[in-house]
Amino acid sequence: MKKLAGLLLSLLLAVGVLAGCGTAKAPEEPKNTQEKTAEAFPVTVKDASGKEIKIAKEPKRIVSLMPSNTEIAYALGLGKKVVGVTDFDTYPKEVKDVEKIGGMEFNTEKIISLNPDLVLAHASAMQSAEEGLKQLRDAGITVVTVNDAASFHDTYQSIDMIGKATGANREAKELVSSMKSDLAAIKEKAQNIPEKEQKKVFVEVSPAPDIYTTGKGTFMNEMLEAIHAKNAATGQEGWAKMTEESIIKLNPDAIVTTNGASSVKEIKKRSGWSSVQAVKNNEVYDVDPDLVTRPGPRLIKGVEELADIIYPDVYKK
Repeated sequence: MKKLAGLLLSLLLAVGVLAGCGTAKAPEEPKNTQEKTAEAFPVTVKDASGKEIKIAKEPKRIVSLMPSNTEIAYALGLGKKVVGVTDFDTYPKEVKDVEKIGGMEFNTEKIISLNPDLVLAHASAMQSAEEGLKQLRDAGITVVTVNDAASFHDTYQSIDMIGKATGANREAKELVSSMKSDLAAIKEKAQNIPEKEQKKVFVEVSPAPDIYTTGKGTFMNEMLEAIHAKNAATGQEGWAKMTEESIIKLNPDAIVTTNGASSVKEIKKRSGWSSVQAVKNNEVYDVDPDLVTRPGPRLIKGVEELADIIYPDVYKK
């Protein structure tokens, strides 16, 4: 409000000068953010499909086909432009009032009826949704396929891509900068953890009987490294299935599950697991899966949550 008042005062003073001498020129009014955003178009974005996607005008109506895309869009201040999201979208709370377009098998007709000028698709569903995406393009809708991020670096690229496609370049740069700064602060604090005190952590992303964990090349692995914890499944690659016997042999110092509080109780009661260090020391924890698996702005909160539960003496000071 102060900035606006100052601008109005400057304009009034300029009018006074003009009336007094009749020769001075009125200063040009600065362009507002919307005008500057509009001037950024047309833009060309190379998306995850490898294609050069030309976006002629600033998108006014956006449909997101992936929760992570939605979270990024809202974080960039584009919430009012989002007119369609998936059935799986839960954050931010405003998305509950946005039209739902289905899940992995989205409703093409519903999307077209929302009259979007930009659809944010995702590389993870590129093949399975190929026909549906073609129908959207044939309907004249611009489709940008966002990369399937598997690291913080990849997530920063996703944010930059969505920022460029929507004209929110400045907001994207600020968001990435903030995330990098917050992550650096967490890593700096981790320097206080001696190597001999670094805990070995097993992450259970799918419960028994088919237990899956996260090995190298996953967010959880990178998050654990950030807080100087050791991934018990570091010998695995990506999302790996493991037997209970092999997990018991790993004897992790802590176990993290993303399957709800009930999973913590279930793990503690498993036959043969009472000898596992994490169970013996009551270090079995549940974390919000959206914070540690969705490649978006809240990943930093996921790292913070892991840090707080794995090393409470270091991070809860």
